[in-house]
Amino acid sequence: MQHKVKVTVLDKKLFKDLQEEYCANPESGVCGVYNIGDEYTFERYGGVDSFWHGGMNTLTKTSCDNPHTCGNATCPHCSEAWDAISRYIYTGLQGGSIMRGWMKDERVMIASCNDGTRPVIFKIQRMDYKAVYIEGVGCDNCRNKIQDALMKLDGVTDVTFRDGFTEVYMDYDVKDSAIQEAVESCGSYHVVRID
Repeated sequence: MQHKVKVTVLDKKLFKDLQEEYCANPESGVCGVYNIGDEYTFERYGGVDSFWHGGMNTLTKTSCDNPHTCGNATCPHCSEAWDAISRYIYTGLQGGSIMRGWMKDERVMIASCNDGTRPVIFKIQRMDYKAVYIEGVGCDNCRNKIQDALMKLDGVTDVTFRDGFTEVYMDYDVKDSAIQEAVESCGSYHVVRID
């Protein structure tokens, strides 16, 4: 099984009284490099390792066209945020429990950056999947048939086709044999391997 980590900006806070009392610029305002709803995806599979680049190119969704938004092609994550969330991201990428016993789901953690006058609140979520290598997939119709068959398996939550392999996301481990059977029942497709 493989693992990705999705980081979502849930909220941004401002403690104006603390900024006025302690900051060099008492009008700093809320954080300007994260936006509520921003989503970032970290992965370490298939030649991609976004963790070791400080989150560069991990921004997958934003509502803002600010070139200084963290996680784009030119800007890694803010050092204060990275210091607070990177340990959870790394744990999730290794398939570990992010926060067992504290959160309802051990694959999730809610954390905030270290800026005490304008913290950003993040949801860090481990996503479990299997990389399935399938021969014979040549068109959207093929992909749609395979996706429909896989989505009928208990525990499968999503299916994404990548260049060279298919990601089958799941809430819990689905047997390789069930995945292979679902794919190969769709026609002349062959599962070469499952990671």
